[in-house]
Amino acid sequence: MRSVPLVAPRRLELVQSPLPEGPRAGELLLQMRAVGLCGSDLHWWAEGRIHSTPARYPQILGHEPVGEVIAVGPGVEGFRPGDLVSVEPSLTCGHCEFCIAGRHNLCVHARFQGGPEAPGFLRDYAVIPAHNADRVPAGLTVHQAALIEPLAVWVHVFELEPVRLGDTVAVLGAGSIGLLGIAMAKQAGAEMVLACDKVPHRLELAERMGADEAVLTRERDFRELVMDRTRGRGADLVYDAAGAPETIALGLQCVRPGGSFVLIGIPEPLEFAVDLHTALAKELRIQAIRRSNHKGAQAAALLASGRIPTDLITHRLPLERAQEGFEILHSYADGVGKLIFDFDRKD
Repeated sequence: MRSVPLVAPRRLELVQSPLPEGPRAGELLLQMRAVGLCGSDLHWWAEGRIHSTPARYPQILGHEPVGEVIAVGPGVEGFRPGDLVSVEPSLTCGHCEFCIAGRHNLCVHARFQGGPEAPGFLRDYAVIPAHNADRVPAGLTVHQAALIEPLAVWVHVFELEPVRLGDTVAVLGAGSIGLLGIAMAKQAGAEMVLACDKVPHRLELAERMGADEAVLTRERDFRELVMDRTRGRGADLVYDAAGAPETIALGLQCVRPGGSFVLIGIPEPLEFAVDLHTALAKELRIQAIRRSNHKGAQAAALLASGRIPTDLITHRLPLERAQEGFEILHSYADGVGKLIFDFDRKD
């Protein structure tokens, strides 16, 4: 089968690999149909690490998959060959205190498919636990279904820090996670959603996803905009989907007293200064987010309802062009929003 491991910093190679063994009891064998490219994949590709965890070459990336069930292992119910499924990429133990409490994303024994500890889905076939699969609703294309995993992150965000009716929300960063957050905030009843980014073409995408106003950070002081639109009060909620030191600082300045700052993006530097004095003076809630906590079924239902636009999908490339796809997204080239690898494409 084809697979595309990361073999060195910024270098992917298309290779032939053995088929995975299985499915064993409780497992599914999937043939991959599409895999979305995530910003965290870019961290592994460009920086060779996430946080202080180094890449382990060769490492197969890709954790936003859609696959077709090819075979069902003994004891599996609810799936049959031909079913289209999305996959929760975190392999969790199910018996630690966090799994028992329903916080699977904090499992102390977790192995993340796409990290150094377990291969991701930039490969033709994968065997997964059946309980990590969610059926794709009828009517969704494989490209739309590739948004289930990133949208599941937002379902988890809303478990911890939801938008309330009438809130003013600021979204920092209009990559694919930020764009989905804009749509979620509007659907949840935000009165106003303000967004910013450093890449010009993302502003139009932000407005198509529901932002009331989106500005280029080098041309407009975003804090000024927030304060102007809220008459000096500040945003009820700031979602930082970029995770850069400068956006963290900006976000803390934009939140109203008693409001919430939510960090979703992954910072590149391991250490940097954070202005906690501002957070203390305004008694802010600071919430960090880790992955999606098995919320794929809820995300799939949201997409199937049509309430979350899929306009952010701009690029579909075959697996053979994986290196090119990473380069496009990393350099913000060609008006890219969400890029998806389509395993059925040949061009």
